[in-house]
Amino acid sequence: MAMKVKELAGLVGISVRTLHYYDEIGLLSPEETTDSGYRLYSNENLEMLQQILFFRELDMPLKEIKQMISSTSFDKQEALRQHQKMLLEKRSQLDKLINTVDKSIKHMKGEIQMTDKEKFEGFDFSQNPYEEEARERWGDKAVDESKAKVAGMSKDAQKIVSDIYIKLASIRNASPESEEAQKAIKEWYDCLNNNFGTYSPEAFKGLGQMYVDDQRFTKNIDQYGDGLAKFMCDAMGHFADANKN
Repeated sequence: MAMKVKELAGLVGISVRTLHYYDEIGLLSPEETTDSGYRLYSNENLEMLQQILFFRELDMPLKEIKQMISSTSFDKQEALRQHQKMLLEKRSQLDKLINTVDKSIKHMKGEIQMTDKEKFEGFDFSQNPYEEEARERWGDKAVDESKAKVAGMSKDAQKIVSDIYIKLASIRNASPESEEAQKAIKEWYDCLNNNFGTYSPEAFKGLGQMYVDDQRFTKNIDQYGDGLAKFMCDAMGHFADANKN
């Protein structure tokens, strides 16, 4: 039985505007549009919407979802198996984070002692939650090159990234202009250029500003320690000003 857009939105729990937008970009078009302008969605539309929302739950950009489901080789059952696999991996990471929170509470109460490494178990920065926005700002080529570098990173390189964040978090109460802070932030500058693309000092400073201007970045970075985003922004700004060509 065909469903109108308002009925479908109510069933799924998303907005009518979202369904309209999916139609506008050709991601999910209704099976039929009546002479009166009503969008009517079929059972097949519902199945495809489920696929789309599974992909969105895994933070996949709409552009990539559209390319995938529009492919002649797209297999719904295989896609569901992949969804299941990735969701299980996501659940495993969340379990680790919950365990880290539990241990942190006990640590604060003095019931146990946590090592610095244990304080950050479960965090995963291999996936970029801002990829879609980055593509809009800097284009597909720059993002694809960056992702290729990330995919090719060795475990040693990934450990370097984690160690830099931990080091910066440990000195975040020092002056961002101090020798210690500038030495650590240079490690971050070199790490970005070696693994994620090409950053001029000016671009590096702009990135640091985004850490405080965009609350999503701030929240993500401050998981390592309250105030870390602001500290990194100030340290990156000072570093960039001191290293202008």
